[in-house]
Amino acid sequence: MTFLEHLEELRRRLFISILGIVIAFVVCWNFSKVIFAFLSRPITQFLPAGQKLVFTALPSAFLLYMKVALLAALFLASPLVLFELWRFISPGLYPRERLYALPFVFFSSLFFIGGGAFGYYMIFPVVCRFFLTTGADFQPLITVDTYFSFLSKTLLWVGVIFELPILIFFLARFGIVTHRFLLRHFKYAVLLAFVVAAIVTPTPDVVTQTLFAGPLIGLYLLGILIALVFGKRQPKSEGDNSSAQ
Repeated sequence: MTFLEHLEELRRRLFISILGIVIAFVVCWNFSKVIFAFLSRPITQFLPAGQKLVFTALPSAFLLYMKVALLAALFLASPLVLFELWRFISPGLYPRERLYALPFVFFSSLFFIGGGAFGYYMIFPVVCRFFLTTGADFQPLITVDTYFSFLSKTLLWVGVIFELPILIFFLARFGIVTHRFLLRHFKYAVLLAFVVAAIVTPTPDVVTQTLFAGPLIGLYLLGILIALVFGKRQPKSEGDNSSAQ
């Protein structure tokens, strides 16, 4: 394919992906209030009885439900987006490598959605409890815009971080990294995990950064195991063959 043909292919894949997100957005818009009621549980369960989240501008509630529908649409349409991503890069792969299409889409979607679920059920409630407990001497007045911005960034970044094992799988299959290489650089991976956590976390506190860095280190260790099991086998050297004889 020429450069212009690659651009045309990229345009086609982007169009299909955006169309899928738009359709998912329309579906999620009809359930946006139910979805936000679900997404607000991590904080409403710790608020004083009878207290709700507030909004300070007239269109805030409407814009909030649009953002809620868009966030839900991104997760709902993620299998299609990942499939279109695979279709864009597959022409540059060998025929045997294109057989990874179904596993790539399935596990990438699973890890992305699973990462969002992990952020919702494991990370965000801890963060909400920590901040509300720290400010227990004051009257909380939390706006829906602030809360949802914090929530959406957390869910999306954790979803992206959970793609690390998929990335390591392909790097190992193509022989770019090995489990020995990953083990040898584990201490740097730990440092990088906290650097990434400091960049992507919506707040500068150590607690939130640790909650982000912990799963990232665990996923790196899972990636080492994946590289060990599925990594490209190195051909035996002549010395090994002669000794075996």
